[in-house]
Amino acid sequence: MRGRWERARTWGAANPWAVDAGIALLVQAAMTMPFVVPRPPEFEPATWSAYGLTTLTVLPLVRRRRAPVAVLLAIMATSALYKVALEGPGQPLPYTGLVSVYTVALLSPPWKRLVTAGLLLVAVPVSVWLNTRSARELTFSLFVFGAAHVFGRLQDARQRAHRIEAERAAAHERARIAREMHDILSHAVSLTIVQAEAGPVAVRAAPERAEAAFEAVSETGREAMSQADAGAAAGEPRERRAPGAAAGPGRAPRSGGAVQGQAVWPSRTRRRAACGPPCPRRPGRASTGSCGRR
Repeated sequence: MRGRWERARTWGAANPWAVDAGIALLVQAAMTMPFVVPRPPEFEPATWSAYGLTTLTVLPLVRRRRAPVAVLLAIMATSALYKVALEGPGQPLPYTGLVSVYTVALLSPPWKRLVTAGLLLVAVPVSVWLNTRSARELTFSLFVFGAAHVFGRLQDARQRAHRIEAERAAAHERARIAREMHDILSHAVSLTIVQAEAGPVAVRAAPERAEAAFEAVSETGREAMSQADAGAAAGEPRERRAPGAAAGPGRAPRSGGAVQGQAVWPSRTRRRAACGPPCPRRPGRASTGSCGRR
């Protein structure tokens, strides 16, 4: 169940227009109910003009993410026109107003939220006075609009916490990859130095082994670069990688490379074949390994 919810959230983040259109349809369905339910005889029957104005109140919700304050002002204007010009069915809740206030609290900067709060403190009492002039309705309206604002701020805080957690995880992964690449390159450079030092010795002592020694140096460098490319590709953001690319955008696999995660170090047998048997240490000089011949 949680996996489905996570997939739905991911899809909604990738398609915000579809989410907004769905919310507008749900609000329209809720606001249609008073027009479907039979009205008492003392009230005038619902008209198509009143229903059309109700639909006009819902339409701005499709653009609620792009211009939250403008959408709220448009909804307030059409709602006031509905109250003044038409005698249509009332709504149990101000659905469009609640959605727009939630969106302003979620997406708008502080000064816009402050302006919206001041505007609601004026508009809500005026709306109640035009409708029922009831203190109970005024209290209820202020409560539901305040709750919508609080929910929007809580959702904003939750999203910021998720972003911070994702950034920390990405920084930790980049540090891990950097450590692994440092180890790989350090080992490859040290091995290259040993093999390069063995080259001149092989030229003088065993010329037939010189070509193998220098080929080992070249192969070690290619393998180190292949590992570095694989580590850099693993550290890139997923959305920047080409589908199926293992070496990152703009990188081609290098010859002599290995699959990521497999060992690429030259074997001890190959190093000895390239460099020859170990030679005795000279007094006062430390040995550099199997290729320490001078």
